[in-house]
Amino acid sequence: MPELPEVEAVRIGLEQLVKGKEIKEVVVNWGRIIESPEVETFKNELIGEVFERFNRRGKFLILGLTHYELISHLRMEGKYEFHSSDDEVQKHTHVIFKFTDHTELRYLDVRKFGRMTLVPKDEASSYKGIQKLGPEPIESDFELAIFSKQLKRSSKAIKPLLLDQKLVTGLGNIYVDEALFEAAIHPEQPADTLRPKEVAALHKAIITVLGRAVEAGGTTIRTYKNALGEAGKFQHALNVYGQTGTPCPICGEPITKTKVAQRGTHYCTRCQKLRRVK
Repeated sequence: MPELPEVEAVRIGLEQLVKGKEIKEVVVNWGRIIESPEVETFKNELIGEVFERFNRRGKFLILGLTHYELISHLRMEGKYEFHSSDDEVQKHTHVIFKFTDHTELRYLDVRKFGRMTLVPKDEASSYKGIQKLGPEPIESDFELAIFSKQLKRSSKAIKPLLLDQKLVTGLGNIYVDEALFEAAIHPEQPADTLRPKEVAALHKAIITVLGRAVEAGGTTIRTYKNALGEAGKFQHALNVYGQTGTPCPICGEPITKTKVAQRGTHYCTRCQKLRRVK
């Protein structure tokens, strides 16, 4: 957390809140948040820059400025808040963008795992973390034929394969569990054993689950709120994630929680059977 739908909700919120605002000063209270360049360079180069464009690639925010692109990865607990300059600065506020109109964009991160990188304008696609990403989970980018061929090349369990962001980007723990449930696939089923109908069902489920989550503003499990201070609503539509012991919405069997690749994993033992292939 946050995953693609939550990051998209943050992107939309930032576009509404800070588009056109000019940076007067940048305060960095925890230097490790800034991956590149050096902290003092980061602070100095941003003075006078204006937020112009707001994009996303996978779970990365790409904030377009006058001469730069600010790549922001929220990781586990990172979030942005918009404030008046008179508002009290809260605990865990690590970066503050002060604007000429006496408003501020503040980055908070309890765990300090998030990172920011400043690159020249139009060079975000060359950033190492972004270069490795698979296609976006939308019909125009995420091709079924290519997805099918890639799955056939791996005997790895399907859940961790989907989590590594190379086949398709944006899937985290919550949405992998939900997509696998909708496709009726066991999270430990080897990828190369999936039947064509299962691959097609999974491809469709990935697109539709993430699409619905984006429309709902993401999923709030603990602390997530978007840049407008709003919680997501998709948690009310979750079928398996966080539903341990509750009846499966299809067959009534209690939802099971286990660990797959060290990740808490939720599934229905009746609807998502593990097929042993000789």
